[in-house]
Amino acid sequence: MLRLALPLVFGQLSAVGMNVVDAVLAGHLDAHTLAAVAVGTSIWSLAIVTALGVMMALPPSVAQLNGAGRHEAIGPLFRQAIWLALALGVLLTAVTALLGPRLVVLIGVDPALIADTTLFLHAIAFGAPALTLYFGLRGLSEGLGMTRPTLYFGLLGLALLGPLGYVLMYGRLGLPRLGAFGSGIATALVLWLQLAAFAIYVRLRPQYRELAPFARMERPDPRALRELLHIGLPMGVTLLMEASLFVAVALALGTLGTDIVASHQIALNVASIAFMVPLGLAMASTVRVGHAVGRGDMMAVRRAGWVGMLLTLATQAVSASLMLFLPTRIAGLYTGDVAVAALAAQLLVLAGLFQFSDGLQVAANGALRGLKDTRIPMLITLFAYWVVGMPVGGWLAFHQGLGARGMWMGLIAGLSVAAVLLPWRFWRLTRRSRADFQ
Repeated sequence: MLRLALPLVFGQLSAVGMNVVDAVLAGHLDAHTLAAVAVGTSIWSLAIVTALGVMMALPPSVAQLNGAGRHEAIGPLFRQAIWLALALGVLLTAVTALLGPRLVVLIGVDPALIADTTLFLHAIAFGAPALTLYFGLRGLSEGLGMTRPTLYFGLLGLALLGPLGYVLMYGRLGLPRLGAFGSGIATALVLWLQLAAFAIYVRLRPQYRELAPFARMERPDPRALRELLHIGLPMGVTLLMEASLFVAVALALGTLGTDIVASHQIALNVASIAFMVPLGLAMASTVRVGHAVGRGDMMAVRRAGWVGMLLTLATQAVSASLMLFLPTRIAGLYTGDVAVAALAAQLLVLAGLFQFSDGLQVAANGALRGLKDTRIPMLITLFAYWVVGMPVGGWLAFHQGLGARGMWMGLIAGLSVAAVLLPWRFWRLTRRSRADFQ
């Protein structure tokens, strides 16, 4: 499990690192550019998680075929996933470029930021097809149990974005200073370069040769596409609802003052970095469970799922300890403002409390993906986040006067419900025969 998961963890951290690079470059340019990039990135992140969720249909499908020894079916399935990725990428380009700027206006962003945020969204939108196709290549590799390419090309993107973003944003090498627009262009270009490098890797590496992933390009097969969407759409909705919950929390807290917003962003950034570890373990669980399902080995299915959850609890004990016992020091790394650091430290203690529930729910979701079980988990997470988490958080924050702490208590409540129901779902399904959940 760790051999599969560690490259995925560091690959996900490199993806988060790209957002850090954007923020650092923008922040050293001027506060206006930083704000425009921050708003644009928040909206772009909704497109990213939707694409990732839908394309997550591929790893368990490939893993089950690989486990069953049906290698001849993997290439055709991958090529159908490429059609899906192309369609999804074009759709996300249109949505980001056309609806993104309207969303900026609707959520009440400072009018001074709208023009640059719109330029950022128009530029980065053209990276959406590259992103979805990249997720397709990742799905093929991860489904086969080859997770190191995710690390390789994640680090490649991180290495390219810094110099490219610097040249375009700051106007070096004779180019005009493009600010937020340059940040969007740089990110889109890096996504296309990552895709090209990954495609060449798959084309040349002998491990993929037997599958002949690029041997031909069949026409879209409605049946295969329906099967991928049947698995992927609920995951896309699940991730979108989770991401939109955090966006909604940020917007709700925006009415309570600058210090509260700043402290929330610090705590959320720390929690997001910590979340990459259980997310990597969850992706590895998906592969191991899928392989076991393909082999028809029910004992291995149970073992893979529960080992993933237990390992996640162990890793979360580390992140929880850091947040519970060193919150002030962590907050001090982000800001010298005493008031902001003090409130951020309080929120980090709450973040430490939900480390176990957050890790357990994502690990259980990963195991369920390996079973291709996505619709019921989608309903569970929607209930946990939006029927429990957001209403409880809103009530505590605004009606009980707890402010940001109340919203984070709501997050704890929602994640805890998911952390109970999703493992229970896995336990119920794995009591049954293979035919019942395929």
